[in-house]
Amino acid sequence: MALPSDLTELTLAQARDAVRSKQVSSRELTAAFLKRMEAARVLNSYVLETPDAALKMADAADKRIASGEARALEGLPLGIKDLYATKGVRTTACSKILENFVPPYESTVTQNLWNAGAVMLGKLNMDEFAMGSSTETSCWGPTVSPWRAKDSTAKIVPGGSSGGSAAAIAAHLCLAATGTDTGGSIRQPCAVSGIAGIKPTYGRCSRWGIVAYASSLDQAGPMGRDVRDCAILLKEMASVDAKDSTSVDLPVPDYEAAVDKGVKGLRIGIPKEYRVDGAPPEIDALWSKGAEWLKSQGAEIVEVSLPHTKYALATYYIIAPAEASSNLARYDGVRYGRRAEGIHDIAELYEKSRAEGFGKEVQRRILIGTYVLSSGYYDAYYLRAQKVRTLIARDFARAFEKCDVLLVPATPGPAFPFGQNEDDPVAMYLNDVFTVTVNLAGLPGMTVPAGLSANGLPLGLQFIGKAFDEETVFRAGRALEVAANFTAKPTEWWKE
Repeated sequence: MALPSDLTELTLAQARDAVRSKQVSSRELTAAFLKRMEAARVLNSYVLETPDAALKMADAADKRIASGEARALEGLPLGIKDLYATKGVRTTACSKILENFVPPYESTVTQNLWNAGAVMLGKLNMDEFAMGSSTETSCWGPTVSPWRAKDSTAKIVPGGSSGGSAAAIAAHLCLAATGTDTGGSIRQPCAVSGIAGIKPTYGRCSRWGIVAYASSLDQAGPMGRDVRDCAILLKEMASVDAKDSTSVDLPVPDYEAAVDKGVKGLRIGIPKEYRVDGAPPEIDALWSKGAEWLKSQGAEIVEVSLPHTKYALATYYIIAPAEASSNLARYDGVRYGRRAEGIHDIAELYEKSRAEGFGKEVQRRILIGTYVLSSGYYDAYYLRAQKVRTLIARDFARAFEKCDVLLVPATPGPAFPFGQNEDDPVAMYLNDVFTVTVNLAGLPGMTVPAGLSANGLPLGLQFIGKAFDEETVFRAGRALEVAANFTAKPTEWWKE
């Protein structure tokens, strides 16, 4: 393989092959990314760069390669979402309440990556506690998308909550990155940033050492430039974990081997309920085009019904804040995290520490969650939402009797400018309208870049698979990726 003049142009798969064949050293590759990160700090995709640690890890990787002991991800530089605990490296969940927290332990997923030989470039920006669709709630300031609309200089959001990861991959500031997905936080930023990403089945990756938002919905997953890169990364991220009772003890398949199997003979379900009033016509047109692409490769297109989809967003925004209000109760100013000064009693300590430490969106969701769990409202809201969640999961089970994988839109539109939804939380929440059902049902979902909007911004399509059948999702994702041939790149305006 001929190497590009700029090593940051390589995909994860290409970089892996180049490093293994000693065409390039891990140190050279890592140094190229560190240099590019410096030049693109205006994007604010990293909240903490770790150049010294990265070069040290790269040198260790080069020694292993020289001695013939290369592991699956040996010497490959990655970015890590700031929700993952990294031993000895500041981890804040992009919240003031954790602004100085340095964990004495490593998350299971990142430990799996280091055990496979990966190199850490730094910690990536995100919405505070993963609550948001734009990274605008981060205490370190928002991430700026490397993309710009046609004939415009307006800054746009990279999506969220994994917006720092999406922007870093799209701008070639890392080979690939980790994300987390509670209601679409991998798939939505991937769709609006022109990259690929998958939320695996709930339980496929350990949640241990990942700062909790909503425990029954949170799931770690990979984000990369293409479907193959995500498959390579998920193989190493996934594992059973004695420290996480929700992780599942199932063999982890070779996802990369599934990527090129094609869609011939697969039944692709098209759920009629995903046609949303008010969505731009280009979303519907892209969806139809996607179905045609798959049909032309030998797939069978089947219409299915998911009748409870219309209740999904409301259900999600009851269950997720309820779990968040419980999970975030631990941040009280007593044991760790921000502690208010000049307090006189324990009640004031709680009130001031939390008021100073949590941003507006986090406070809003804690209040919503506490309300729906309160006496008198628990049955009316939380219990009812859990029943609807069961019905949503049942809808998917019935749909999968008729098809192997579902094809749906990923977002209701392209990325939006900063501040557009700042004063309208409902408009912000609507960005998750196509993604939350997957988390409620615990299924795998993957976004693949499929086209551009009228104003030149990326649009993605989403595949939803059966539980623990990520292989079929990767097959379908790769088939769509080949047909779409998405080669658009953001202009490097930040270098100007």
